[in-house]
Amino acid sequence: MTAEKRVLLIVSGGIAAYKTLELIRRLRERGISVRCVLTAGGAQFVTPLSLSALSEDKVYTEIFSLTDESEMGHIRLSREADLLVVAPASADIMARMAGGLANDLATTVLLATDKPVMFAPAMNVRMWEHAATQANIATLESRGLIRIGPDAGNMACGEYGLGRMSEPMTIVEAIETHFAETHFAGPGARPLAGRRALVTSGPTREAIDPVRYLSNHSSGKQGHAIAAALAGLGAETSLITGPVALPDPAGVSVVHVESAADMLAACQAALPADVAVCAAAVSDWRIAAAASEKLKKDGDGPPALELTENPDILRTLSQAENRRPGLVVGFAAETEKVVEHAIEKRQRKGCDWILANDVSPETGTFGGDSNVIHFVHGDGVEDWPRMTKQEVAERLAQRIAAHMGGAE
Repeated sequence: MTAEKRVLLIVSGGIAAYKTLELIRRLRERGISVRCVLTAGGAQFVTPLSLSALSEDKVYTEIFSLTDESEMGHIRLSREADLLVVAPASADIMARMAGGLANDLATTVLLATDKPVMFAPAMNVRMWEHAATQANIATLESRGLIRIGPDAGNMACGEYGLGRMSEPMTIVEAIETHFAETHFAGPGARPLAGRRALVTSGPTREAIDPVRYLSNHSSGKQGHAIAAALAGLGAETSLITGPVALPDPAGVSVVHVESAADMLAACQAALPADVAVCAAAVSDWRIAAAASEKLKKDGDGPPALELTENPDILRTLSQAENRRPGLVVGFAAETEKVVEHAIEKRQRKGCDWILANDVSPETGTFGGDSNVIHFVHGDGVEDWPRMTKQEVAERLAQRIAAHMGGAE
């Protein structure tokens, strides 16, 4: 889906410009070519040389360069790309985009393009909250431009709040999702249109007392990517997620939960569904009786914590009788005998497919950007090569679409 795709990356001013170096590297890893336009403000933070070295292409800065106009006019520059991405998108460039100005190369290219445009805002929280900025964003989105972020967090100026540019991998995932959707453009292009999908993601937290909990290292990256991929193929997708540091995927209905019991209730409320993908790392146990006050050291040693089993969401959905999704997919996160345990788990839970992966600390799967999947189904086991979690999500979504279409 990303083969021979070209992104025109417009880098405007702001300290977040340094993140574009990582963004270019990640896109190039995925076979997406990148050509850069650097504004005068952006050049205060990153150099044309650094962008050129990573993109392996010329960096364009000046609209009134006769050499550039003879070799690469601004109209051609904008139209040779499959997608334009403005990152970081400063308050200034967004205002000029909204106003239709063309007073430098970046804004001229944006005004001349007939291709989709994404923008990743980055600015001080006060600038972000200003009515003028919000009005400009509303204008851009009303024209079909796709916004990514911003995120909340500490800023270079010392303040905290919304305004941080989304992380490079978040932008990469948005770009890959866009290309996945356009890959399926045309008749029959959204094979899951009219289907309902349910996806769980992230960890759960089981309270010990008001300030402590039991949990695990799941980042939610795989589950969120699956939800986005299914939505990209046209499915009406509900994502039930535990606490994660990820933005909600675009085009997906998201419910945020804490505990396994909360997640099960949200899943049952989301039924009926045609497919359920249980990618969450649900805590197996919870405290039988969580303390209502913070537990204190009393000199008698640690308190005895009585555990009880959490509800089994995968098995509950697999055995939901007349409310059972037509296809139920689970994950098996293992540290040993990965395939053997996954085969046994599929039989025990009653689900249709299991995606097994090794989550030993040395694999870097939990919190990382890649995964190695063993696809367990009724006819055997398929060993998938190491892929990014986005690629795993796209491959799984395509298998689901094929199955729903009767091709499996």
